[in-house]
Parts: sequence; structure tokens; C-alpha cells
Amino acid sequence: MKVFAGNSNRLLAEAICNYLNLPLGKATVRRFADQEIFVEIQENVRGEDVFLVQSTSFPTNDHLMELLIMIDAMRRSSARRITAVIPYFGYARQDRKPGPRTPISAKLVANLITEAGADRVLTLDLHAGQIQGFFDIPTDNLYAVPILSRDVKENYNLENVMVVSPDVGGVVRARALAKRLDCQLAIVDKRRERAGESEVMNVIGDVTGKDCLLIDDIVDSGGTLCNAAEALLKNGATSVTAYITHGVLSGGAVARVTSSKLKELVITDSIQPTTAVQSAHNIRVISTASLIGEAINRTSQEESVSSLFD
Repeated sequence: MKVFAGNSNRLLAEAICNYLNLPLGKATVRRFADQEIFVEIQENVRGEDVFLVQSTSFPTNDHLMELLIMIDAMRRSSARRITAVIPYFGYARQDRKPGPRTPISAKLVANLITEAGADRVLTLDLHAGQIQGFFDIPTDNLYAVPILSRDVKENYNLENVMVVSPDVGGVVRARALAKRLDCQLAIVDKRRERAGESEVMNVIGDVTGKDCLLIDDIVDSGGTLCNAAEALLKNGATSVTAYITHGVLSGGAVARVTSSKLKELVITDSIQPTTAVQSAHNIRVISTASLIGEAINRTSQEESVSSLFD
């Protein structure tokens, strides 16, 4: 087994290798003067079980192209099996046609990864579970819930905790955490009564005196999260903390979070944290290296991955 990484999240790849007690594979992923990507694998991979760690985060297209070219390089170097380890799967939010004449980009990206020569895909908290079916190769979708629940248990009195879904669509994810923590569940229902009017946040459930934990898979602009926190506090919550798997945090999201009423935003390292994220006083990053590392080990040993979440 050998583990390699592109440029999107080398810190996570190194942490995974530390968990596996393996050196990170030697490879060069660089740009020509015109920004074309060049990949060179600098060690023998013939007959090896190869894992490529690469999040398709910002700049999404560059990191996706790096992944595709690395897969092709491994295939042409006679690797026995190539697993694309994609902690954050970009384009996952384009998983259906929201209107006429629009693409299903998640399916297109799945096709590209398959055609490049990947034999398996290992990813974390897909935006929609059905994206697994977009791949014509075996795909394991890991869940961050065990890591998040462990952190909650270390930092909160569970008798006073309430898990909250920031929208109706995220109820299944929130319920999974609430079940692990054996605590109650609430939902923030956002709606716009008329075009041009601001969104109204209605809280379903009694959050009075509770430490509320907002659970979601992606935080991008942070607007919905901050508004949901404000609505929960207005409804009597003692504090609001957000636990999010993928910290996309584009544009002015970090400034929005730091100036919001969120007690803390906890994200994983599925996307390599920027300097702004690392210096933010109320954003904390927790590691997924042990989870992904164990999944890689089990995949290589042909053992069950799903039993990680039993």
C-alpha cells in the first residue's frame, strides 16, 4: 500500500500517513509556465495498492485536474489498484437539475474520475448520499459523526444539549448525531414569504435554556448558519455552536462567522484551513486523519469499512 497526495491538502495526507505509519509517497505535482499541470511519480508503484488523497476544494478545477492526471499517471505506471481518496468532493451540490437546461455536474465529475482510471473512491460526508450511485466503481462514503460526537462529549454536558438542523433537508444528518448523543432534536425552518423579502427563521422545537449544536455538511458563505444561530438565541437558547464537516468558507464567510453570535464553529480538516480560518477566534479545526486512515487500512486489507460506524 502506498499513499500519495496532490497539492490540495498535504497536511491531511501527512497526518493520514502518520496514522498508518507509512511515508507519504514521493510525487511532483507542479505547473508549467502556462499553468498546465505536470505530474511525475518518483517511486515505483507497479503492482501496488495506491491511494491518492486530494480534496477538490478551491481552486476546484485545478485540484480536480490534478487528481485526474495523478490517476492517469498511476494507471500508466501499472499500479494494481487506484483509490481516489476525496475528503471533500467538489461539485457535490450540483447533484440534480434544479431547472431546465442545467447540468448534473456531480455525475460529470464522477464520470471523469472513473474514466481517468480510478478503481475505487473513498470520500467523506457527501452532500447527497445518492452521489455514490453516480460512480460506476465501488464508492465508500464515510461519515464524520463519530468524530463530531466524540468532540461534543468532551466539551459539553449532554443533559443540556440539543442538536439542531439548520434546514429541513439536513434532518437525517442531525438525527444521526442526536441518536449517538441520546439528546433531543430541533429544526430551523427558513422561508421567504414573498419575493424580495428577507428570510423568516422559525424554530421547530423548544430550545429554551439549551446549548444548541447546529449540524450540517457544508458551510460556504455562512449566512444561513449565522441567521440560524440568531434565531435560536432569540428563542431562548443559552448558546449556539456549529459542527460542520466541510469548511468551504468562501468570500467573507470567516469575517461573518467571527462577528456572529456563534459561540464556536467546529469544522474538520477535509479542506485545508486557510490562514484566516486558523487565526479566527471562534473557529476550531478537528482532524479526520484517524477516520480516513482507518478506512484506507481496512480497504487495503479487504475488511469492512461500514463497521466503523456501528
